[in-house]
Amino acid sequence: MKKAKALLKNWRIAIPFLFLYLEIIFHMYMKLDMTYMPVFLLLAFSAGLFWDGVLFFLPDRPARIAGGVLVVMMSLIFIIECICRDILQQYFQIFGGAEIAVENQLTDYTSTVIQSFWENKTGIFLLFVLPVSVYIVWAKKAKTERLGKKRSRKIKRKKRLVKGICFLAAGALMYGTAMAAIFLIPWQGDFTPKMLYRKDTHIDDQVEQLGVIAMLGLDIRNTIFGTPEVRPEAINEDASAVVSGEIQGPRENEEIQAPEEKEIVYPYNQMDIDFNSLKASAADSGSDWLCDYFASLNPTRQNEYTGLFKGYNVIFITAEGFSGYMVDPELTPTLYRISQEGFVFRNFYSALHFTSTSGGEFQNLTGLYPKAGFPVSMTETGKRGTCLPFTLANQLNRLGYTSIGYHFNQNMYGRELSHPNLGYEWRQFTGCRRPLTAEINEYGNACWPQSDDYMIQQTFNEYKDRQPFNIYYLTISGHLPYSFSGSQMSRRNREQVENLPYSEKTKAYIAANLELEKGLTRLLEYLEEAGIADKTVIVMAPDHIPYSDLDVLEELAGRSFHAESLESLDEKTVDVDVYKNTWILWSASMERPVVVDKPCSQVDILPTLSNLLGLEYDSRMMAGTDVLSAADPVVIFFSTSWLTAKGRYNRYTGAFEPAEGTEMSEEEKNVYVENMKYIVNSRLMLGQRIIESDFYRQAHIIE
Repeated sequence: MKKAKALLKNWRIAIPFLFLYLEIIFHMYMKLDMTYMPVFLLLAFSAGLFWDGVLFFLPDRPARIAGGVLVVMMSLIFIIECICRDILQQYFQIFGGAEIAVENQLTDYTSTVIQSFWENKTGIFLLFVLPVSVYIVWAKKAKTERLGKKRSRKIKRKKRLVKGICFLAAGALMYGTAMAAIFLIPWQGDFTPKMLYRKDTHIDDQVEQLGVIAMLGLDIRNTIFGTPEVRPEAINEDASAVVSGEIQGPRENEEIQAPEEKEIVYPYNQMDIDFNSLKASAADSGSDWLCDYFASLNPTRQNEYTGLFKGYNVIFITAEGFSGYMVDPELTPTLYRISQEGFVFRNFYSALHFTSTSGGEFQNLTGLYPKAGFPVSMTETGKRGTCLPFTLANQLNRLGYTSIGYHFNQNMYGRELSHPNLGYEWRQFTGCRRPLTAEINEYGNACWPQSDDYMIQQTFNEYKDRQPFNIYYLTISGHLPYSFSGSQMSRRNREQVENLPYSEKTKAYIAANLELEKGLTRLLEYLEEAGIADKTVIVMAPDHIPYSDLDVLEELAGRSFHAESLESLDEKTVDVDVYKNTWILWSASMERPVVVDKPCSQVDILPTLSNLLGLEYDSRMMAGTDVLSAADPVVIFFSTSWLTAKGRYNRYTGAFEPAEGTEMSEEEKNVYVENMKYIVNSRLMLGQRIIESDFYRQAHIIE
């Protein structure tokens, strides 16, 4: 009893208990699942014991200072994770994401960060003020109690070293127990501690199941040593038929038989690639798997819409923070018109994937999903010079198009390298050959955010006479925060929204996006005046929804999305219709709208547009699907829940809910779900594996 009391008087013992406290309070404050408490507490306590052991190797005074620094740093890390989850809707790998954070400077989020700190003041008290105060008091009290004791330095040092070794051994034992809990307990579900411990992706799940401290440790491990290689799933050739729209696709040397009935048999959108030969010379296991996977797929066929826009000019817009719930025939007549008079995708979703804007762009422009962790996929393609032959710009450049991209903002996410690699002459404020000039306000400062209408005014004349052209706009007016004090675009259009029956925040959101409406109106006028409106196709999709402002979306939609928090997007509880959005695909040449009811998402844009433009591409080599083909697209959410025309799968409950009118036996449902899980997991990893192996270059596809 006396020994235990003496041990508690030692200030170092505060460290492991504070680590336990931080993990428990963090999980409770962030409303995370406590099912995995044995795992994250064992890992946290083992880390605390390890640091205790290290501190015992230091003399008392330096050890106290080091211990204080450690507690402050760990508390700060927990606060940072709270703020990141609040603003970005994702936890942050501090070491893996350090380079991006430094490069981006995050100046776009300054006011939002300040607001988030204020809104999370309770969390700051519980996760920073309280543990740091406890450590200071504990350390001070322990120091007072030892005053007057005299021992030789040699004896003291020897005892400290023995204690240090004991604590390190205890930490190792606790860590071993944690590993047993991770790898030996038969955890259930699509994501388990065993799987997450081997990954550098799905950080939200890592934090929930393994804890913040373990996530940080894995981040350090993966940053220094790389991620342990995980064997990909075995190829499931039957799964392809589930979404192909055909009973059987073509195989090598197979003669395609025409159906008995007289109907048009369209050729496949595929290229002449010998995956077997390619596999024989594959440089790594990732390439090997990609060869087998692509060879197992059924390509999509061309269709009645193939080449509808062949030779047309293209204007592609990625709209910042856009939600189709704000489109209104009176308030936004241009948006309403072109969203209803072209191809009308009634079930289009813009699910939030990793790194929000960059992740949304990556889906829009490559037809692939970004890696669910660092490094950022789009940024990585620029740094590596990854061969991306199927991007719209690279495809159209081979046909003599003029491809230019515009973003009225500073260099972010390494776009100075990634977007030229996509095939665009890239123009922004910094980091490019021909920098753009910002709009200046009455005080002589650059407007924040910049105006999308101003962007159209400043750029149209540059390309209007360089046909055929392929123009890419990354808008900025709809950037958060949504307030009349924080957004100059909201203030600019305040009068137009003043009498709307919404909250101030929702009015500010609409007002900011009215700059996009004005820009589109001006763009259509310019195209008409130039006489090229009927030879130009306009494509617009969001990068992401306003993910930190579910209250805005609920007001605009006139319904609840059943989120536990209106500031936090948690796919465990939220209705996925929060992601429902508007994909504009329109040309003045269209005589009537084409309504499409299939569920689809951002990765489906590139293959659909490639088919409409009559381009040569291989439909097997993207994660998306030509929505106008017979195949069924798959809407994949960040949590790996998914949605198809046949129903919705909830990864958290493991339940599949068939769509209305879809009848399946229990056995059929089980087979369908297992096949779809394979397809979903495979499609999610395509982008990462293609970048890491530079697979398109290995396949010798013309760039």
